[in-house]
Amino acid sequence: MSTDEARDTTAGGGAVAAAGERRREQRGWYFYDWANSVFSTSVITVFLGPYLTDIAEAAADPDGYVRPLGIPVRAGAYFAYVISASVLLSVLVMPLAGAIADRTGRKKALMGVFAWTGAAATTAMFFVGGDRYLLGGGLLIVANVAFAASVVLYNAFLPQIAEPQERDAVSSRGWAFGYAAGALMLVANLALFLGHDAVGITKGTAVRICLASAGLWWAGFTIVPMLRLRDRVNAVAAARPGSGAGSGALRQGWRQLADTVRDMRRYPLTLGFLLAYLIYNDGIQTVISQASVYGSEELDLDQTTLIGAILLVQVLAVFGALLLGRLAARYGTHRTVLGSLVAWTITLAAGFFLPAGRPVGFFLLAAAIGMVLGGSQALSRSLFSHLVPRGKEAEYYSVYEVSDRGTSWLGPLLFGLTYQLSGSYRDAIISLVVFFVIGFVLLLRVPMRRAVAAAGNPVPETI
Repeated sequence: MSTDEARDTTAGGGAVAAAGERRREQRGWYFYDWANSVFSTSVITVFLGPYLTDIAEAAADPDGYVRPLGIPVRAGAYFAYVISASVLLSVLVMPLAGAIADRTGRKKALMGVFAWTGAAATTAMFFVGGDRYLLGGGLLIVANVAFAASVVLYNAFLPQIAEPQERDAVSSRGWAFGYAAGALMLVANLALFLGHDAVGITKGTAVRICLASAGLWWAGFTIVPMLRLRDRVNAVAAARPGSGAGSGALRQGWRQLADTVRDMRRYPLTLGFLLAYLIYNDGIQTVISQASVYGSEELDLDQTTLIGAILLVQVLAVFGALLLGRLAARYGTHRTVLGSLVAWTITLAAGFFLPAGRPVGFFLLAAAIGMVLGGSQALSRSLFSHLVPRGKEAEYYSVYEVSDRGTSWLGPLLFGLTYQLSGSYRDAIISLVVFFVIGFVLLLRVPMRRAVAAAGNPVPETI
């Protein structure tokens, strides 16, 4: 064998080994979606809201108020206020976590700290009973903030573990893993909740077991990505003064956060994508949060139907994420996300005409939402990965997540104002079309290939 042939063989073997190591990390990365999605599904979406509201009402005074920190709050609004407080705190913590992670190069360790903190707080919800509404609210704030920060760091691994041409498929598989886990845990939780009498426990105890099981699931499966993922010390972090773990990373993190905000002004096309995402994702989040209100108040559907629809969304979102990932590989990610926004608009328009008292129509609406939900979110995440300057992944994804969580008040505000002025939930749900139309127009105006090149990244053949 000649020297050149030997060199080619060695290079080929190294490429195969690198690809194998990358796939191993990707499989581990998927499992954090599998681990944490049960928190957003079983805890936030289904069980904790009604349960914590009941706890607050049990602790309320004769006028129906509880007084956390001496502030009078209607018991029925306590859960909403706690969620709002956790979102505001998340907006402060997420960018700081991203800046520290990029500065120290220790994304995995920091992700583990936040993940297990959130899982521990969720597991401790088993002890929320009687009139312990303050305990429930405190644990919810800790869990939700930790969840948000851990997802920032999780997303920041995507550009490091997947080549540009792989990211749509990898991101879509991650979302599919998450929705599959959410559906699986929700089936088990609903079986316990609906059959609590058969196993000799109260409804409240069943809920507490469901909450704690989500925390244990989250903690247990987080071990997989902790074993598979690895940190990279990038040149950008190494060149920064004081980038070591023991060099005042917290102080430096705040300083780096300010630098990140200034730095993003150098990438106006990346900011253009973020603005479009901020708007259309706000519409997505509002549909998710208000669909059950629309179903119960406008369509007069019972709780069993609504829970069944949530489960249907979880199951079909798995297939939707994978389907849109395949479409992106063929037609381009940018075009596929634009198509998903058209599908969201048509879905909302169809929801406006659903007849009251007929569950079949609502299940069809849930099926349509499920098919487009996972894919639109997964492909947005992978599309953004191409627009992030190398070495600044966690910082930029922290801003991306802020646009996800920190601005989700816009849609609910429009929904509420429309209902207040019109007295119709049908008008309220159709008003959300504006988010998808504006988001579509803004996203259409972003020249993706030029935006990727401007961020200093290789431009994929199809995007």
